[in-house]
Amino acid sequence: MSAAPAMPTALRRTLRWAAAALPFASVVAAVGFLASGLFPTVLEPFWVAPATLLLVLAGVAAGAGRRTPRRRDKERGLADDLALGAPLVAASVLVATLVGEGLFPLVYLVMAGLVGFLRFGAASLLVLLAVGLDALRMSRSGAPRTAEVAAHAVFLLLFAATYRLVLNARLALARRAEIDAVRNRLREVEEDARTFRLVDSGSTERAGGAAAQEKWLLASVQQVEGAVGAVLDVAELAIKSHTCAAFLLDADDRMLRLHDCRSVSEDVQRARVPAGEGILGGVVRRGVAVRMVSEGGVRGVGWYQRHVRVKAVCAVPLQEQSGQLRGVLLADRLEAEAFTDGDEQLLATLAREVLRALEVERVLGEVRRGRDEKARFFSAIEELNRAVDPGAVFAAVVENARALAALDFVAVTLVQEEDGARVHRVAKVAGSPTARALEGRSFPDNNGLVANVVRYGAPLPGRALPNMEQKVVFDDATEVRGLGALRILPLVAADRILGTLVAGTKARGALGEDVLRMLEVLAIQAAQAVLRAQLFEQTERLATTDGLTALANRRTFQSRAAQALAQARRYGRACAVLITDIDHFKAVNDTYGHPAGDVVLRGVAQMLREQARDTDVVARYGGEEFAVVMPETDLRGALVIAERLREAVAARSFQTELGPVRVTLSVGLAASPEDGTEMDALVQLADACLYRAKREGRNRVVTSEALRPARLQAS
Repeated sequence: MSAAPAMPTALRRTLRWAAAALPFASVVAAVGFLASGLFPTVLEPFWVAPATLLLVLAGVAAGAGRRTPRRRDKERGLADDLALGAPLVAASVLVATLVGEGLFPLVYLVMAGLVGFLRFGAASLLVLLAVGLDALRMSRSGAPRTAEVAAHAVFLLLFAATYRLVLNARLALARRAEIDAVRNRLREVEEDARTFRLVDSGSTERAGGAAAQEKWLLASVQQVEGAVGAVLDVAELAIKSHTCAAFLLDADDRMLRLHDCRSVSEDVQRARVPAGEGILGGVVRRGVAVRMVSEGGVRGVGWYQRHVRVKAVCAVPLQEQSGQLRGVLLADRLEAEAFTDGDEQLLATLAREVLRALEVERVLGEVRRGRDEKARFFSAIEELNRAVDPGAVFAAVVENARALAALDFVAVTLVQEEDGARVHRVAKVAGSPTARALEGRSFPDNNGLVANVVRYGAPLPGRALPNMEQKVVFDDATEVRGLGALRILPLVAADRILGTLVAGTKARGALGEDVLRMLEVLAIQAAQAVLRAQLFEQTERLATTDGLTALANRRTFQSRAAQALAQARRYGRACAVLITDIDHFKAVNDTYGHPAGDVVLRGVAQMLREQARDTDVVARYGGEEFAVVMPETDLRGALVIAERLREAVAARSFQTELGPVRVTLSVGLAASPEDGTEMDALVQLADACLYRAKREGRNRVVTSEALRPARLQAS
């Protein structure tokens, strides 16, 4: 059996293009038909109206075909919305035109659907299209009815806007109700989790993320609820009770809350029952099972909203092997039929099953928390190992320490030697806005905790300290308030102390042994990361700066200067280049020695930095030559800066071991765009101006304007 011949590619493309264009072509046809009423001399055959309507309906089908289920909503654009909506609007207006004014409400019905279904932009354009088509429709009936057209337009606009607002309001209310329902359910799940002791009382921890924590709690609570429900089903069938219920103690052990029940009555108390009252209170206080029967009714029944004469009760405690009571499992009857030893034993067995389910979920929770804690810890170590920039390292240290140990205050301090004395600097802080104000502060060596940790290389304090707010953490001028527990760890790497990690919490006793061990390991990794960052920064500084003057070196200057000039070209702005040389510098070295020459070089470099702006690029270009690139500075502005620099250097006396030394500068200037737009050309021209200044007597500034006549003559 031979396969059917494939459709040619060109034909497929033509059909695809025709299907895409058909919705809009049908709207154009509808506009043409409605507009024909403006030209009464044009004959209109009888078949034009039905043919136009059929074409518009075909456009509706083609537009609907573009919204295939395979295309997701985010993949549909404005064209797809208009391809569906425009033919629908045109069809409704055509029907109202051909059948009569009485069907014009069909237009409102179509607009209501489109406004509620499509995006705002497409819906707005379709409303305007409907207004225009309605105006053309009314023009077919004779003289233009301006007032009626305006009334229709205003009503259509108000109808669409009102419907959209009402629909959006209803959707917003529905979303709000859904969100509230989810929040209420989450609150119930968290309360149940605390009741089951799956999380600590009052815990707001979101280990591994809020979504993951909520999913885990929901799954754990559902497992326990399923176990409790199965136990009650078995108890109800086995001992034929009127009510069989499980009451669990709240997190504070003061109230009993009905968790689940199986009862013929609908009056079982849903509110909390005091844990010290009645039969339930007796089981809670004594921790032993209770069986009671009475023809006149058992006293101390507190688990019904209204008076129900209970004549037989059997209640067993939900008590763990450790002796911790978790609740009460009870059964009652309205007949004076006593519960047997077998009934009590069955309830006790079922109680152990409930406790087993609780214990399983707690163990699984501990395993999960331990797994997540290790994952977060290894992730923190990995992030520290990836960080190279010192700022990134400090940020990673404080944020990971804060997240891992639930800290309220974290700081990283660095120590360095300045003029033979230790100086501590707070490199990074995380915590309250008041605490973050400490960032960047420096303080000398003192008897504070941070300085002592650096001095002795051991964590402090070794035990909980009373009156924490009175302790000096950084220095006397710095107060750290609101902490109940504090630990300061040394950052030790390569047998030297780089600084400290300061960790604090508001709650006393929050820094337990496990948390401290984790912080100690984190401090070791943090010290290695800080050392790597410092070495990287030092290596990068050596590669990009001049070791003597601390200015950018020639290679760095060429790169940064090219970037500055490229930006000037892009935005059509000026950029000046300054090349300067110390006059008779060889004589300074020969007379006073190279150490004195180094003093002069460093002094001139410092004066260049002082005269330059933050956006300027200042570099040692080679030997006694310096270069400056000044973005957004023309030749005249550069001349003012150069003269000020030259005069300042000439007036300066540099103190050396052999006495004061005075020097002068020769300066050459060129600027873009008048002198060119390439950096090499500008540097060569500024260098030529520099040599012109030296030939003319030194201690002067020569700009490119002085060389322009010679350059023009040479060209």
